[in-house]
Amino acid sequence: MRLLLVEDDPELGRRLGERLRKADYAVDLATTAADAAAWPDLDKMAAIILDLGLPDGDGVELLKRWRAERLDRPVLILTARGSWQDKVEGLNAGADDFVVKPVRFEELQARLNAITRRHLGKRDGILEAGGLQLDPVGRTAQDNGEPLALSRREFGLLHLFMRRPGQVLSQSDILEDLYDLEAERELNTVEVLVGRLRRKIGRERITTIRGMGYKFAA
Repeated sequence: MRLLLVEDDPELGRRLGERLRKADYAVDLATTAADAAAWPDLDKMAAIILDLGLPDGDGVELLKRWRAERLDRPVLILTARGSWQDKVEGLNAGADDFVVKPVRFEELQARLNAITRRHLGKRDGILEAGGLQLDPVGRTAQDNGEPLALSRREFGLLHLFMRRPGQVLSQSDILEDLYDLEAERELNTVEVLVGRLRRKIGRERITTIRGMGYKFAA
């Protein structure tokens, strides 16, 4: 899943970005409200982590602007401002959750998983389709009860397919979900990755739609 991290502290942004990438997220970093507001593909994000104390504006005002523009991405506020008034203001502005720094990374990850599940209409974190079962929190996958040995990218691709069963995903859709904006993106990377995943879960589960992309059989 791809995230936008809006954090003006470059060191904190770097450290948190590293932790999130190790947990298999693709992370883009914006350090100002202006950069975040003008981000080119906000609708591609699985979620947004938003600091409130930005150098060129208030995060709450940015969030209000996004919601006024009909941006429906889940937003988790991560801030040092922890009064109940700040929490009420942030949640009323459209935040899906509010976390006060410092926070254990495990809690932050759990809260991210919770808001993305709610956004997708899932009641729990386990995804199931056609005999496959995937646990995004435990980072495990099974095929009819047998554990699957997947690389980080293979797991991410299967997670994407199982979140959107029956939908045709273009190569660009896959790149947008699995890779940071600044990462080197090549379409043949997707072909290789899909081929590797097919060998592990069965070719029949992923159909190539010529000229359009790939469809995962639910």
